[in-house]
Amino acid sequence: MNLISPTTIKELLAKYQAKPSKGLGQNFLVDQNVLNKIVAVSNIQPDDIIIEVGPGLGTLTKELAQKAKQVFAVEKDETMIEVLKETLADFKNVQVINGDILKLDLSPYILKGEYKVVANIPYYLTSPLIRKFLESEKQPQEMVLMLQKEVAKRICSKPPQMSLLAVSVQFYAKAHIEANVSKNCFWPAPKVDSAIIKIIPTEKQYILPDLFFQVVKAGFVQPRKQLVNNLTTLNSPDGVKLTKEQISSWLLENKIKPSQRSETLNISDWVNLAKSFKN
Repeated sequence: MNLISPTTIKELLAKYQAKPSKGLGQNFLVDQNVLNKIVAVSNIQPDDIIIEVGPGLGTLTKELAQKAKQVFAVEKDETMIEVLKETLADFKNVQVINGDILKLDLSPYILKGEYKVVANIPYYLTSPLIRKFLESEKQPQEMVLMLQKEVAKRICSKPPQMSLLAVSVQFYAKAHIEANVSKNCFWPAPKVDSAIIKIIPTEKQYILPDLFFQVVKAGFVQPRKQLVNNLTTLNSPDGVKLTKEQISSWLLENKIKPSQRSETLNISDWVNLAKSFKN
């Protein structure tokens, strides 16, 4: 069954009285070169455990299953679950799980150790999905995601174009865009182009994430404002509201100008600020 073919896709959907869900961001891949690229970037090894999010019709799932030891495909759409029973019937190393990835306890599926995440995800799921995996006790070896191009660029941005999303990801991992994907590679075609991004967790920072993000979120309250003004939303360790003078001194101690904007700081700057905040 050629799941890359728009004709096959339409026939399958008609058979199960289904339509692509805009709410779930269902745009089906119809380009073999892009499919090959995702698999290549994922660098699947024979002993790999893969968690795929949003398998849809099973197009990518089949390719992953041919190379990996086990694929756990998490699908929220119950209609797609029925389709997957047909398209993945020949693959004994695929387990389809009906559930919401953000609510699902994955521990039973990753008990045996290392795993990778592969997903073609809609915009609304990007940030919470990445955080779920990067903030978990058992981080994946790597994540290969296909998502909106502009979002991928934001995740991988560097100073002076950092965003809260970029800091949130880069605190835990390195991110790199592997390829751009035209909207014409999907049916139905989305309104924007996509990109394939690889995220590889790095060594954990020696600072509590809660403290780190308390400082970062304050810094990004209004990204176009000067840091000294944004950080006035913070309370000191003893609960007292910080003055501009105190914040200026704190910034200067960390070699950051009070007039700088949050988008100009790198991860090390934020880590240093957070570490010195409680001192």
